[in-house]
Amino acid sequence: MTESTDFAELARNIKRWGQELGFQQVGITDTALDDVETRLQQWLEQDYHGEMQWMARHGTKRTRPAELVNGTQRIICVRMDYLPDEPDPKTILQDPHAAFISRYALGRDYHKVIRRRLQKLANRITQEVGCFGYRAFVDSAPVMEKPLAAKAGLGWVGKHTNLLNRKAGSWFFLGGLCTNLPLPMDSAATDHCGQCTACIDCCPTQAIVAPYQVDARRCISYLTIELAGSIPVALRPLIGNRIYGCDDCQQCCPWNRFAQPGEEPDFAPRQGLDNSTLLSLFTWTEQEFLQKTQGSAIRRIGHVRWLRNIAVALGNAVPEPAIYQALAQRISHPSALVVEHVQWAMQQHRYKSICQSPKFYENII
Repeated sequence: MTESTDFAELARNIKRWGQELGFQQVGITDTALDDVETRLQQWLEQDYHGEMQWMARHGTKRTRPAELVNGTQRIICVRMDYLPDEPDPKTILQDPHAAFISRYALGRDYHKVIRRRLQKLANRITQEVGCFGYRAFVDSAPVMEKPLAAKAGLGWVGKHTNLLNRKAGSWFFLGGLCTNLPLPMDSAATDHCGQCTACIDCCPTQAIVAPYQVDARRCISYLTIELAGSIPVALRPLIGNRIYGCDDCQQCCPWNRFAQPGEEPDFAPRQGLDNSTLLSLFTWTEQEFLQKTQGSAIRRIGHVRWLRNIAVALGNAVPEPAIYQALAQRISHPSALVVEHVQWAMQQHRYKSICQSPKFYENII
């Protein structure tokens, strides 16, 4: 950097370079998150973070970016659309044989895709002003991405705690660069949720306990992705056929009528995961799981949790001999976690089949 650097012009260039790299929007803000820090502390004190101990691990660094990266003055925030160009995903939820996977996880791991683009953006800035201090983040550092993005004008944090944009809904990823560049800031977005409670009303597990407040311990995304152990029995029937994440609060949000399919090829569905059956995915060996989820965000939960989640979904399915047989084949799995959920699923089928047809077992035994 030099004293003659025109930071207003640089900010305009950064936004143009960002769009050239595939980001739909770029905004700039400072590091002040005082109100957010208070709300985060209250959320943690209520244990709404469940087993996500990393939410409290870094103290005030999460809400004070300058403590995380010394010298940080501005945050360059970006968003990238990812909605697949496909039929309404609600049709998958209505098919008891289908496996529902959150739309964000159908393609290549967004962490890798966006981080590479952010690095390219940082390289382009370096070409313009010389060496400068920065750190890229994509849901990978203790940073409050959504409040920062809201301050940068990318949208507002909705009642479901996702970021909403008036022109794009909420089907997009976020990321950014902490920088020591004194760039001019954008205006914060205003809230446009109004009196709407669609996301609160449609949540399968009532995880949105109040507007703008989610109890992660009840959230299906938490239960199927972040939770390492047993899924609470009372919540299992509410999960339906959702085996990795949940998009209900986004699907029912009126603002998502403005969402457009993502243009990034890397986010296109892979391995047929947008059109797979529960039974086909339940047969994957650990080797198949690792091979077919290579480069995917799904791989992080591991094969055991994958089977755990599918077992629950199969337990919620309409009783069929093929499903019961598939479950029975996993009853001797070496993981006690898998066995527990398989036993629960088989019990569900026994109960439902007895109620519906005592002859159900004649096709199994």
